[in-house]
Amino acid sequence: MLLTHSKQPSSCRTLLGCGIFICSLLILSGCSTFSGKSNSAKVSQFKQDTSVGTEDISIAAVGLVDVPYRYGGNTPKGGFDCSGLIVYVYNKAAGVKLPRTIELMSTKGRSIEGQPPAPGDLVFFNTTGEKYSHAGIYVGQGRFVHAPSAGGTVRLDYITAPYWAAKFTEARRMVPQ
Repeated sequence: MLLTHSKQPSSCRTLLGCGIFICSLLILSGCSTFSGKSNSAKVSQFKQDTSVGTEDISIAAVGLVDVPYRYGGNTPKGGFDCSGLIVYVYNKAAGVKLPRTIELMSTKGRSIEGQPPAPGDLVFFNTTGEKYSHAGIYVGQGRFVHAPSAGGTVRLDYITAPYWAAKFTEARRMVPQ
């Protein structure tokens, strides 16, 4: 913390503050779980999209952006958690019944590792130390819709953003081609 009553010139206080900030960033980056090469390579496939006829799923997901997050929620009126959002969208847009938990969803469909993703694919993340602890619906152009946390809303994020790229586990296609 910088004191305002310091006898140092303001430029020294500014430099000192910048130095502390930079040191803090370096320390925090050393604690990061981001493994640049492996996850960067995994999410690089999201620079190109393909179509497998499941755009209705992604359109339905985008239509729910800004619905409030609610743990255990599974309707637009009551709010959504991440798995409730996915179950609702897949059922309404494609008539596909998925299990209610992210862990069980991760056993359905097929992995698309090494292939371009398609709108409607599920994207999985490790946000809590569990390989499959969060998921969203890929909507194209490197973006996905998900219900991220309490106090938030359903939102659209880039999978290539540093946080999500570092947490990315895999993408799975739930609807057969």
